[in-house]
Amino acid sequence: MGVRVIIFAIAALSLDLILGQTGLVSFGHALYLGVGAYVVGILADKGVESGVVQWPLAMAVSAALAAALSMVALRTSGTFFIMITLAFAQMMFYGASSLYDYGGDDGMHLSVRSTFGGLVDLYDATQFYYLALALLVVLAGLNIRLARSRFGMVLKGIRVNERRMQAVGFSTFRYKLVACAISAAVCGLAGAMLANAAEFVGPQFMDWTRSAELMIMVVAGGLATPLGAVVGALAYLGLEKYLSDLTIHWRLAFGVLLILLVFVGRGGLGALFAPAPGGETVPAHKGSFRWARPFFRPRA
Repeated sequence: MGVRVIIFAIAALSLDLILGQTGLVSFGHALYLGVGAYVVGILADKGVESGVVQWPLAMAVSAALAAALSMVALRTSGTFFIMITLAFAQMMFYGASSLYDYGGDDGMHLSVRSTFGGLVDLYDATQFYYLALALLVVLAGLNIRLARSRFGMVLKGIRVNERRMQAVGFSTFRYKLVACAISAAVCGLAGAMLANAAEFVGPQFMDWTRSAELMIMVVAGGLATPLGAVVGALAYLGLEKYLSDLTIHWRLAFGVLLILLVFVGRGGLGALFAPAPGGETVPAHKGSFRWARPFFRPRA
């Protein structure tokens, strides 16, 4: 359960770069989760078991695919961008379903987990957990550093007013393209880890419902907050586990909690841990500005 939470926290962290920082609502982000998993599965089937080869290649393939698809998708905006990302994801979903040499609709069993020359044994649950945790800490730190960099500031400017950013001389298309590629690479890494954790690879990894789950994690945790995606993934999967143990109708109760979050905690759960202006903490019950803002307007 801990490894699963960490993997989806990494995937949600990657989505926050384009959704929270840049304002690009993608309904096909799980596509790269599936691509990363399939790269590991196919390489393992061909006898390439080294994680030093598999994981970077999963990131590279995901980034290259994202760059190619984004060249088309980024020429649209708003609802059209949402629809075209969903369309690309579903095309790849049905493409993966037709890979009969690799299980088709049923997916494929991972023949062997990635190896790292004896340094890390992924069959040891403790070692796998701490490797995943270390990667999450590094990526979360890089995410915070990126958000404070010039590149991150430009992305925030694009989210607020893209035309103004273009007017002052920034090539917003290139910035968004790079952001999509970086986001896909990190999500591809999460896919490679998920394939090893589940010892299974299937088209279900890239279904649009998985993209929706990642979006819920990001939004529930708090858009563009330092650790919002991590908090959102922990809350989402933790509640899913707890409620599913209580009743088979857990999705109904889960939906009610999400609705309450929309009305009560519009800044997301991550906003509870963010300092207020001046450094002091503002309690949520006193109506801090983070919990009073519209849901899709993250803190700049």
